[in-house]
Amino acid sequence: MDILLIGGLWLNASVWGRVASALESLGHRPVPVALPGQGSGAASATLDDQVAAVLAAVDAAPGKPMVVGHSAACSLAWLAADRRPERLAKVALIGGIPTPDAQPYADFFEVRDGVMPFPGWEPFEGPDAADLDEKARRELADAAIPVPEAVARGVVRLGDERRFDVPVVLVCPEFTPAQAREWIGAGDVPELARAKHVDFADIDSGHWPMISRPAELARILAAAAEAS
Repeated sequence: MDILLIGGLWLNASVWGRVASALESLGHRPVPVALPGQGSGAASATLDDQVAAVLAAVDAAPGKPMVVGHSAACSLAWLAADRRPERLAKVALIGGIPTPDAQPYADFFEVRDGVMPFPGWEPFEGPDAADLDEKARRELADAAIPVPEAVARGVVRLGDERRFDVPVVLVCPEFTPAQAREWIGAGDVPELARAKHVDFADIDSGHWPMISRPAELARILAAAAEAS
């Protein structure tokens, strides 16, 4: 199966390298998606530009792909389900949840000079980054691409109720499946509360398992694809 891989904030498509190699060895076709403004295109990129890049990858797949979003890009994967519900086999969400309709995509940190730079490690101390050693932290920070303001503050627009028919697997790194179920049950994750098919997969990692647990993450994604 084609497995489209979308990195979260500050990441370019190369972050999926080891996951992609492992997925290939498991018989799948990984497609890391280059996002405008995050390694492909200028700092003037918008959220609509990133959505268009994801949809182009969906449309290029020969069959029904699984779309994988990491962190903030869980919303990009869910936007693909909204725009192409009939074309997707499944959506996999890693360490994040879909932003509801009419809310900013990822207005989480300070914007300076038209971009949202990586804020350093202080906001991520604790479970998010506990499994990253100093070398991994330095490499991630050095490679971080400031996210264009028009991406981070772009407004998510959802409109096709058929998105709730697309099967979802929520991969839980720095939080547990039990916590995720509690959030959904409490109404804190309205999009997944309405999804008809939600499974959960646990991974013992921080927020960036493609860096710290690439082989394990690949096995989880392959199993999710094969269960479609």
